[in-house]
Order: sequence, then structure tokens, then C-alpha cells
Amino acid sequence: MSTTVIFWGVMPIALKLSAEFIDPVTLTWFRFGVAFVVTLLQQWWMGGLAEFTRLRRRDWVKLGLAALLLIGNYVTFVLALKYLAPGTVQLNFQTSSFFLALGGVLFFGERFSRIQLLCFSALAVGMLLFFNPFLAGASGGGKVLLGVAIVQLSVISWVSYALLQKSLGQRLSPVNVLLFIYGFSVPVLLPFAHLQPFMVMSSDQWWIAIFCAVSTLVAYGCFGQAMKYWPAAQVGALMTLTPVLSFLATDLVVQLGWWQNSFASSHLNLLSKMGVVLIVMSVMLVQLLPHWQQRQLRCPQN
Repeated sequence: MSTTVIFWGVMPIALKLSAEFIDPVTLTWFRFGVAFVVTLLQQWWMGGLAEFTRLRRRDWVKLGLAALLLIGNYVTFVLALKYLAPGTVQLNFQTSSFFLALGGVLFFGERFSRIQLLCFSALAVGMLLFFNPFLAGASGGGKVLLGVAIVQLSVISWVSYALLQKSLGQRLSPVNVLLFIYGFSVPVLLPFAHLQPFMVMSSDQWWIAIFCAVSTLVAYGCFGQAMKYWPAAQVGALMTLTPVLSFLATDLVVQLGWWQNSFASSHLNLLSKMGVVLIVMSVMLVQLLPHWQQRQLRCPQN
């Protein structure tokens, strides 16, 4: 999950650069296409494709629905950027962590301790502190409300996909779930993709597009494994570090003087820095608390 957070954290930098030479739908088609080819070859070589022969009709329906939901997440997220600033979109998307945790409770019987509930409350406060500069400027009437509604639709689509993937864990490996989603998405997105940019892209632009594809392959692969082995609440908690890492990575790019025409420093204020500390501490406690509790149960009290 840490690998997923790192790749998702730096992805906005690559997406912003890619917007200068390719549209989001075409890039998404390319990312899914590369991920599909690589994953198919990997599973064929390792003999993992036989799992599909054991699926029931209900499992195929879940797979198709998961693919449609992930496509919907990509499309609605891009659409929301027409109505809201990127920082505001990131803020609103962080409700996915809480919905993911709630889904774990409702559908998989996961439980929270009082301390974990307190940590999630602290996470919410930390996110509000971190994004306070964007909240201060997030006024705009109906367009803002429409943008927020679209982001929440994107959140629900993504969380539903993630929960469906977790529910398929007993029947299908996370890699094969993603293999189906990639293969399903490529023909669905093809009519909306424009292939002409690939004919005129420079070598640097190709490297950016390839990085986006590799990020999709690695980040979602690791995310699928994390959902298999971890409770959804712990996965959701660690996800809240993604926007923090995005802002820190952007500031690092600015400090290094890379792509000066595309990026500017976010200039985090004191409240934002306090939010970072609160988020990191809360995430650490959510992750470490279950292990500490298990150790206490294994070790007899003196």
C-alpha cells in the first residue's frame, strides 16, 4: 500500500504534464492498454489464467460492474476538474477513505475500536487543516456544488469498485481482477480515444505517457494486494497520505527547477503544516494499533 501511495502521490505531476499533449480519455486508454498487455503476458507465463475457468456467473457480473465503476471514476474525476480547482477536487475525494472504511464494516464485518474511531476523526480534522487555503477560496455558487456532487459520484464509483475487488478475493487473485478490468476497458474507451497524438509525441512526452502506464500497472496491482491482506479501514487510512505526498512532490519539483512553466509552489501555511503532522500521526496509529493489540493478546499479562 505504501508503493501505491507513492505512485498515486506523484501521478498528478505526470497527469498535468501529459495534459499538454494528450487528452485524458486517450491517456487512460493507453494506460489500460499497456497494463492489459503486460498483465496478460505475466499471468499467461505464470499459469494464472486458469482461475477464470472457475468463476460463476455472479463473479462475471461483479467483474463487469467493477470495470464499469472504475471507468466511471476516471471520467467523473476529470469532469470535476472543469468545475473545481485541483486542490479542491483532491480535498473532496478524500471522503473515499471514510467510505472505504464504512464499506469494510457493512460488507465484510470489520470492526473499529474507540481509538481507531478517534483516529479517523483526527484524520478528518487534519485534512481540513491541510486544505484550508483551498477551502478559503472555494466559493462559486452552483458550479462549486455541481463540482462537489461530481467528485462524490467519482468517490462512490471508486469505492464500489474497490469493495467489489475485495469481495472477489476468494475466487480470483487481485492481478486477474485487474486483468479483466484492463481488457474490458480498452475496447470500451477506444471509440472515445484519439490516436493522432501518438504519431507526433516527442521522446520526453513518450516517457511521461509510459510512466503513467507503469504507474497504473504498479499502483493498482499493489492496491489490489493490500485490499486482499488488509482491512479496508487500514487501506483507507493510509490513502489519506496521497494528497499530502502530491503537494510535497510538487514543491520538490519547484525547488529543483523542473518544468518551471507548469508548476508553482503551494506555499503551505502553518495550519496546513499542522494538518500534515496530524494526518501522519493518525495514520500511524491506525496502522500500528491492530498489531499492538494482537501482541497484547499473545503476551500474557504479569
